[in-house]
Amino acid sequence: MIKQAIIPLAGLGTRLLPLTSVFAKELLPINGKPGIQYILDECIEAGIKEIVFIISTKKLMIKRYFYSDLFYKKIIKKKKDQRIIHEYKNILRYKKKIRFVFQNIPKGTGDAVLKTQKFIKNKYFLMLLPDDLIIKKNCSKAMISVHKKYKASVMASMKVKKDTVSRWGIYRYNKRLSKRNFIIDGVVEKPSVKNAPSNRAVIGRYILPRTIFKKIKSLKPGKGKETHITDAIQLLIDEKEKFVAHNFEGKYLDCGTLKGYINSSKVIGKL
Repeated sequence: MIKQAIIPLAGLGTRLLPLTSVFAKELLPINGKPGIQYILDECIEAGIKEIVFIISTKKLMIKRYFYSDLFYKKIIKKKKDQRIIHEYKNILRYKKKIRFVFQNIPKGTGDAVLKTQKFIKNKYFLMLLPDDLIIKKNCSKAMISVHKKYKASVMASMKVKKDTVSRWGIYRYNKRLSKRNFIIDGVVEKPSVKNAPSNRAVIGRYILPRTIFKKIKSLKPGKGKETHITDAIQLLIDEKEKFVAHNFEGKYLDCGTLKGYINSSKVIGKL
């Protein structure tokens, strides 16, 4: 059973400047609700019991958001506002499931994952990237079902425009398992258009084996002098670890760019 999830949150959010010069991008409101809460709700609905946040000392406001008990108690005592009471109860519900680790120097997703090693207890765990919202269908829940069916690691995927492949981890597949699921033959981080093995992108949801920690430790810095989780995944694929690409049913929203962030609020506001 997959009961733990990790969420890397230490990134600087430069694509959302100037908003992120003073504010953590994960707390920016999307239709009135911080973006990170959509990710938390997805995890909880999928049956996750513990969520590890990877933050930096520059983003301590994320921790403070969930630990402002004295502030809420004073406000509630004074105003008895039912909306505030409801929101505080929600925050307490999240808080019970969250623990924090630190990645103070941004060295890539692989390094972020490695920071959580001592907390991951089971054979597999879930990782979610907060820039990628998937709404209407719970992607994590569907991926857990795929994992159970095929006894494999799983990555969320979708086709992207060929001229945008350098933004993503791009995979090639070996064979089709079903209408939405494929065996992955290889994956490469942010390839050029010329060198991309396909236009099938890995989107920010992963079910990873605990063995990936050992592979991350063996990596040398890759593209951008960072340690990429896709490089560690490739090492596991080379050793015949089964990875399944799952073409999710939900609607993808890119919250990592200013244009995408604005669009996300518009789309969710219409639901």
